[in-house]
Amino acid sequence: MSVDSPFLRACRQEPVDRVPVWFMRQAGRALPEYRKIRGQGSILDAIRTPDIATEITLQPVRRYGVDAAVLYSDIVVPAAAIGFGVDVKQGTGPVVEQPFRTRDDLARLRPLEPETDTPYVLETVRNLVAELGSTPLIGFAGAPFTVASYLIEGGPSRTYACTKALMYGDPDLWRELMDRLVAIAIASLRSQIEAGASAVQVFDSWAGALSPPDYERFVLPASRRVFEGVADLGVPRIHFGVGTGELLGLMRDAGPDVVGIDWRVPLDEGRRRVGPDHAVQGNLDPAILGAPWSVVAEQVQDVLRRNGGRPGHVFNLGHGVLPDTDPDVLTRVVELVHEATSAP
Repeated sequence: MSVDSPFLRACRQEPVDRVPVWFMRQAGRALPEYRKIRGQGSILDAIRTPDIATEITLQPVRRYGVDAAVLYSDIVVPAAAIGFGVDVKQGTGPVVEQPFRTRDDLARLRPLEPETDTPYVLETVRNLVAELGSTPLIGFAGAPFTVASYLIEGGPSRTYACTKALMYGDPDLWRELMDRLVAIAIASLRSQIEAGASAVQVFDSWAGALSPPDYERFVLPASRRVFEGVADLGVPRIHFGVGTGELLGLMRDAGPDVVGIDWRVPLDEGRRRVGPDHAVQGNLDPAILGAPWSVVAEQVQDVLRRNGGRPGHVFNLGHGVLPDTDPDVLTRVVELVHEATSAP
């Protein structure tokens, strides 16, 4: 592992010679070389082919000059691997053939055995560690709440009505579901780290749908167990969600080393909410990348100004790269951040 890389040093709030940059969803749909190799059908087919997943992960590192690679995978890969009946459709995202509805569905969430169930993920990680050299690899998993929301809703949702109905209506079943998903997330993350990942991110993408009291009651205990479940492996752990401005302090309390901040909260205010003992990641609005370069550059500089030169900042977007983003703009963003923050 590249323990002295700018990315890993920033995660540990150590001094860096430049602010490190990576982008969520950097490996994928904005790149023409990705579309060429990816082909048609489910992305699960590409994920299950280590040579393809390795190449897709490496593409943005070569093109953008980012300070970290992020594994090409998906948060529902473990659920798909244990046979829950999940697919990932282009233009839609994860879809579930038979959504989770009753206690009987718990039997469909058996423990994950990574060496047997997801050996292709581990082979991809090992391939990447050999190829990346000094560039760290970020592994990841879905947080229990967000994975549960996909399994219960059957796909993406704007209201999470079925998820909340189960959560409020049958708290005992909800806790049992969380227990299963916690164990699956820990097993997946540990296997990626043991295969060579230098850091991990836990995506609680949809936690922003909850109020702070509901998050604290129904979600925080499970998320805390996920972070505790990999703490002994010693790699930086990042916690990210969308629309989570009111939850940042609680997400910090789950136990990560780094808290991701989306674009809805200015970075300086996000840092205040997270507190001084944790690094932060973020937080340029992905949609800004479609504006003229002068606007993009000013917004990038604004994020950096709001950080105020403090250690423990990983520059990223406030969510994933949008599909129609010009890849050359991302390259210029990386160059700008590096130039603006390089030590004299």
